[in-house]
Amino acid sequence: MNTLTLSRFKPVTLSQTHKWMLLASVCIFALALLSIGYGPAGWDWRLAIAWLAPERFNQFDALQINVVMQIRLPRFVLAVLVGLVLAQTGASTQALCRNPLADPSIIGISAGAAMVAVAFIALSAQFNFNAQLYLPYASFLGALGVTSLVYFIAKQQGQINITTLILVGVAINALAFAVIGLLSFFADDSALRLINYWTMGSLGGASWSTIIQAAPLLLISLIGLWRLKNPMNLLLIGESQAQYLGVDTNKLKLYVIILVALGVGAVVALTGLIGFVGLVVPHIARLMVGPHLRNMLPLCMLIGVVVLLLSDWLARIVIMPAELPIGIITALLGAPLFIYLIVKNKRGWS
Repeated sequence: MNTLTLSRFKPVTLSQTHKWMLLASVCIFALALLSIGYGPAGWDWRLAIAWLAPERFNQFDALQINVVMQIRLPRFVLAVLVGLVLAQTGASTQALCRNPLADPSIIGISAGAAMVAVAFIALSAQFNFNAQLYLPYASFLGALGVTSLVYFIAKQQGQINITTLILVGVAINALAFAVIGLLSFFADDSALRLINYWTMGSLGGASWSTIIQAAPLLLISLIGLWRLKNPMNLLLIGESQAQYLGVDTNKLKLYVIILVALGVGAVVALTGLIGFVGLVVPHIARLMVGPHLRNMLPLCMLIGVVVLLLSDWLARIVIMPAELPIGIITALLGAPLFIYLIVKNKRGWS
């Protein structure tokens, strides 16, 4: 199976990258007005900025401002953080494996994090402790364990075998969902509702307290992977070439694995399973500006925010006043593109 290399793409100028980033930023601004200013009573763009200076917007009462401050704004901030992390961890996983079909959800990382999170929810009902306090860290441990397992099984003679990687990921996904189903079978009603929330994904539980609790893990993942973009970029040209250029590839792989697990674990703890973002978004960015991480990674992260905000908005309006799980929306958008990637790969594309 062909791998992803820098030489297979035409070079893209920095100005072209800036144009795409500007367009993505404009989309984020428009979606911010829509996300914060939209509610069951309709849409008012002024409400999206009224929280900045409530005294200047006398047409909105305190209840409306409070709804924006305590419900819509935390949800928007969470969507931004999740979009950044999922897009960045997806791009980093693909750089680590040197293949555009690698993704934290495809290779079982997200399912492993969800499995441990669901286990903590089930245990909390049995032993009467607050699972919410430990979910980000439990999910991180689950994601780290699965990432390490998949990586070491797929490693052959110092190289990642992508076929083995995906096959092991499929097996781990099946095992994780079987365990989640088993725990659901024995769970009580309150735990069962939480388990359903984790398996389908939603931003509905956003609050300032949960965001503040998970923010350190998310920021460590974001900053750490951003600082590693240059050595990861060298890894794209080949592991031996990267070593020749002074990159300690063993340490780099270890750091990337830990940081990806940290980010994915924290996201799963906050929102449940949101699939295909880590696959679809890096691919879109790569088509626009090529695989060079100096250009691709920042654009990828911006597109990730756009995709999460758009998906969340669709989840809120499709069956209003009820709400669809955002994981359903991202799967409906991402699964057809994943099939397209597989078909193209069979024809010798990379």
